[in-house]
Amino acid sequence: MNRAPRISFVSLGCPKALVDSERIVTRLRAEGYELAREHADADLAIVNTCGFLDSAQAESLAAIGAALAENGKVVVTGCMGAQPEQITAAYPNVLAVTGPQQYESVLAAVHQAAPPPHDPHIELIPPPQGIKLTPRHYAYLKISEGCNNRCTFCIIPKLRGDLASRPAADVLREAERLVDAGVKELLVISQDTSAYGTDLKYAASAWKGRAVRAKFLDLARELGEFGVWVRLHYVYPYPHVDEVIALMADGKVLPYLDVPFQHASPAVLRRMRRPAAQEETLERIRRWRAACPALTIRSTFIVGFPGETEEDFSALIDWLGAAELDRVGCFRYEPVAGAAANDLAAPVPEPLKAERQDRLMQRQQEISRRRLKRRIGARERVIIDEVEPARGGKRGAAKGRSKGDAPQIDGTVYVQSRRPLRVGEIATVKIERADAYDLYGTAVGY
Repeated sequence: MNRAPRISFVSLGCPKALVDSERIVTRLRAEGYELAREHADADLAIVNTCGFLDSAQAESLAAIGAALAENGKVVVTGCMGAQPEQITAAYPNVLAVTGPQQYESVLAAVHQAAPPPHDPHIELIPPPQGIKLTPRHYAYLKISEGCNNRCTFCIIPKLRGDLASRPAADVLREAERLVDAGVKELLVISQDTSAYGTDLKYAASAWKGRAVRAKFLDLARELGEFGVWVRLHYVYPYPHVDEVIALMADGKVLPYLDVPFQHASPAVLRRMRRPAAQEETLERIRRWRAACPALTIRSTFIVGFPGETEEDFSALIDWLGAAELDRVGCFRYEPVAGAAANDLAAPVPEPLKAERQDRLMQRQQEISRRRLKRRIGARERVIIDEVEPARGGKRGAAKGRSKGDAPQIDGTVYVQSRRPLRVGEIATVKIERADAYDLYGTAVGY
């Protein structure tokens, strides 16, 4: 083969899986491989799977089948790879199946099917920040793997293992490389961000001549010194989360908390093995907002959990009305194989799950519309994600996000401007209109 081997890549699932994909792609490029947009143009395809829900597994299997049909040589990795028999039963002719974070096994399978053309240590050197699959202006920063919680609906510990935190200095070095490369927003992710460092007993590591503990608050404080947006995701509501609100009020990290509350009925939460003191949680939310009025709170909820009654669901709807969360996602319970919840109580019929999901999102839409309307007239900093092309001599609108909006899961700010805006630019926007999920305004500062 005279040219460098080409690899096509499909990355499915959550941002944590996307970071795994970035690490594999970085290694491949360092070894001289090229990337192909289409399976048919590649010498080999890699599919990074998601195995969290049955629907995600079905999507992963479909992606593997498509890669095999279009290419014929496929390496499978990711969460679903932790249960390889499911994949090989459907597709016995895949080249290899590896689990999540098994980068060396992926590379070994690629080497066997399409040997690298270059000495990886001499020929090609990847950029210091690695190869990113996100736009240049934001990046996911994964601070740990795995999880020590044993929520009954979740099989992530079976797929990714127990909590394994990175030393603080290691995380900060990666953050510094990303910022030096032009990243303006760091999205901090893990399976349980607020548990960061507990497995290390908060051991300190050397950073810039001082010791920094592997602790949620300490790491957030240090990340806030880089002068870029720092957004905290997957924050399990431990008591010490209260401490980070002061950093948000001081502008060190974004006033944004992604907290997976999951439900509000004490009975359901106990079956989920989640914190069940929702009245106390409401009081904490009030304290958070009192300390940091600009705080945006996002959460996700599961409806149709085994045994969920109409009374349980009504408790959730009432709690949402009291909490007035800014951003909410809602999922129907799926009885994923291996989840302890499947055997806890009678399943909720699928039509009832769908009805409850619709009712919850309708209620949240009312709340979201009301909260966004309050922001009309305000001037907000907005990071630009996309600029529409000009049409008919008229400048296209830009799409961006406020400090209260994470990419791909939250709302959009549509921005008109007297001069062209650039992707990655942060502009001051006067908010002029709002709907249920998005804001509309005009740039008044650059």
